[in-house]
Amino acid sequence: MRIDRFKKFLLLFLALASILACGPFTSATPQPAATLNALYTAAAQTLEGMSTQAANTLIAQPTATATLSIPTASPTAFNTFTSVPPIVTVAARCDSASFEGDVTYPDGSIVGRSTPFKKTWRIKNTGTCTWTTSYSIVYVSGEKFGAKNAYPMPESVSPGETVTISIDLIAPDSNGDYRGDWKLRNASGVIFGLGSGNSSFYVDVTVKGYTVTGYDFAANYCDAAWENNTRSLPCPGADGENRGFVMFLNSVKLEDGKARDNVLLTHPKRSDDGLIRGVYPAINIKTGDSFQALIGCQHKANDCDVYFRLEYQIGNGTIRTLGQWREVYEGQYYPVNIDLSSLSGEKVKFIFTVFANGSGHEDYALWVAPRIMRQSSQAPTATITSTPSPTATATATFTATVTATATETPTETATATP
Repeated sequence: MRIDRFKKFLLLFLALASILACGPFTSATPQPAATLNALYTAAAQTLEGMSTQAANTLIAQPTATATLSIPTASPTAFNTFTSVPPIVTVAARCDSASFEGDVTYPDGSIVGRSTPFKKTWRIKNTGTCTWTTSYSIVYVSGEKFGAKNAYPMPESVSPGETVTISIDLIAPDSNGDYRGDWKLRNASGVIFGLGSGNSSFYVDVTVKGYTVTGYDFAANYCDAAWENNTRSLPCPGADGENRGFVMFLNSVKLEDGKARDNVLLTHPKRSDDGLIRGVYPAINIKTGDSFQALIGCQHKANDCDVYFRLEYQIGNGTIRTLGQWREVYEGQYYPVNIDLSSLSGEKVKFIFTVFANGSGHEDYALWVAPRIMRQSSQAPTATITSTPSPTATATATFTATVTATATETPTETATATP
């Protein structure tokens, strides 16, 4: 018991000494009684707390975790890094194609009922494999236009090259809008289209009424006045004349070895830069009219190298160019299809010119079935021909100048047809 009192006294003394040691004393003046009483009370409370803590240590109690107050720091600015997307390398496909354009009958073209026509596309090989002649052009859906299910690729097409594909078709016998879709097929029988492989190239035409021949330039070739660089030429001419000649032929072979009828043969003067030119009498042009022909060199005319030019003149106005095409002997011919609707209502003189690109000794230039095609509400029962007035004579001198001609319509570039 005496030991406990001694401990309490000792603890009270130590607490009082600590309080006195920490106090800020500015003088040695004794503290008032009230102050001392407060110190005693504080020391007693401290001693009581220490006694309670000492007693509590005898029994295990859960230890409270002290919560530290952490100063809030201002956000630190860091550089912002932009995420760079990974570079994705798309593996090139073996068979891939892209559409390069319509050569004939662009979308929405008008075709007469039951009228034969040739659709021509340009398709580019964008894959890594060569399209051999074992590849095919195949029908996939829509209007078939009397075509076969498949046609062989006309020639081998290496990656990066463009091929011209033509198919002979026949328009339906009912008016309306028609579309037929086509794709390609490789040698293994796998069908593929354009772009990602799903898109097709197609025929898209409007069938309306009938298409008839409004004027046949080959059949009426002697209605034109013909000349070379320096003089007028007779019509018909004679094969082999050095001054140049014009003739009408049937069953004549083109470069591909196939015979054609209704052919206008125009051979320029046999000299460097020789020419032959014919101007036809004025023809009334109607809305929907078009000029159509095939152009090429005659079979086995191996040194044929010429420029075809088609021009027109209204009255005594400026001579304007509808199209110009160079042709060499390479085994192919070219379709020409020019819309004449912009000349509707005019009386138009058409001018056929062939220029020798060299000596001209073997420039057998052929215009196959050159004609004005016209829309009609009635089926063709006879060939519609114009009645030229006045009638040109074969010896008339053609005086129009063809140098520096203005071009009213874009020059159309022909593309080879196999």
